[in-house]
Amino acid sequence: MQVTDKRSYSPEEYLALEEAADYKSEYIDGEIVPMAGGSTNHNQIAGNFYAELSFAFKKLDYRVFMSDVRLWLPQRRIYTYPDVMIVAGEPEYYNNRTDTITDPSVIIEVLSPSTKGYDRSKKFEAYRTIPKFQEYLLLDQTRIYIEHFSKTDKKRWSFCEYDESDDAIALASVSFEVSLADIYNKVNLEQVDAETAPEVGEV
Repeated sequence: MQVTDKRSYSPEEYLALEEAADYKSEYIDGEIVPMAGGSTNHNQIAGNFYAELSFAFKKLDYRVFMSDVRLWLPQRRIYTYPDVMIVAGEPEYYNNRTDTITDPSVIIEVLSPSTKGYDRSKKFEAYRTIPKFQEYLLLDQTRIYIEHFSKTDKKRWSFCEYDESDDAIALASVSFEVSLADIYNKVNLEQVDAETAPEVGEV
């Protein structure tokens, strides 16, 4: 994890710095963590999923946001930028800031080798503090592989995995289904290098 320095910042200080910064950073309980640029595969996968969701929800009361919209997790004092979020109905904005929401029901993250451990563990744990959070999808960008967690009861989650292009994922909390072939459309898995440098949200 790379942080700006050892001093602790308040959430207000972070927001002020973020507004003036040339690049995005996450905030984790006092620490500011710069986010590096993503790969073309990362961008393509997130964009494909966003496009499929946006088309499916065109006439439904759901909102879909990509990584320019920030998420605030008050119980863990975390500001972060999920790759894709689904909100049922109107979003709940934090302190009336239209760049920061608090109530996604579905979160989708595209994994990289450097972040997959954090995304599966501590980040997922933090996301579970969101009252309306129902589903979590982790998309591998180095191969066709998706992990899908869906909430079944209080503190209970089910898990499914998908690794074939003709598989289809159906969300449990939202009426939506998409094939892995569509999610990985135009993704060049042959160019992936296992030694690729860290990319998005390196924490």
